[in-house]
Amino acid sequence: MTSQDIGARIGEVVETSSTGFTAQAYSVNGAAPLGSLVRTAGDGPVYAVVREVSTSSLDPGRRPVALGRDEPDEEAVYKNNPQLSRLFRTDFDATIVGYGEGPEIRQHLPPQPPRIHAFIHACTPEDLAAFTQRLDFLPMLLSGPTPLADEVTSAFLRQAASARGDADAFLATAGQTLARLLSRDYQRLTSLLRNIRR
Repeated sequence: MTSQDIGARIGEVVETSSTGFTAQAYSVNGAAPLGSLVRTAGDGPVYAVVREVSTSSLDPGRRPVALGRDEPDEEAVYKNNPQLSRLFRTDFDATIVGYGEGPEIRQHLPPQPPRIHAFIHACTPEDLAAFTQRLDFLPMLLSGPTPLADEVTSAFLRQAASARGDADAFLATAGQTLARLLSRDYQRLTSLLRNIRR
């Protein structure tokens, strides 16, 4: 995803539940990065954090084969094999962390999950800064299987810090919140605090 794609429509929901969804990206390798905040379109957007990205064949019985032996770079593989965009799909799974209700952002699960085929947008830095005014959603991110949940949480907090003018103050607040949430798991807390400073 390039900088001009921020805020762009990048895919749509193909599986959904109360706690998360799977979206199919509109282009192969076009998913939002791990830890990114994404949202559904419309007046009552649902916010979610990307926790996994995968690219696979549209035909599960057909594996890809190497095509780049005589190509100068990876871009040439795609340029000289335009059919690849029709043979593969990129999906991304996201954990729901909140929703919009009028002008308010609620940092808990929405009353209803996103609809199938709801459009997914990459959040802008302004969206990310507004969403992270509070950190009430962190328990939802941390509740997934570790170490994946910790990697996703760290990636999200680093991206959020870079979207804000007060990155150091934000990371200090995030660290204090993590310390309260993980006060009984010193090893996990230490690892998370180290990772958000990268």
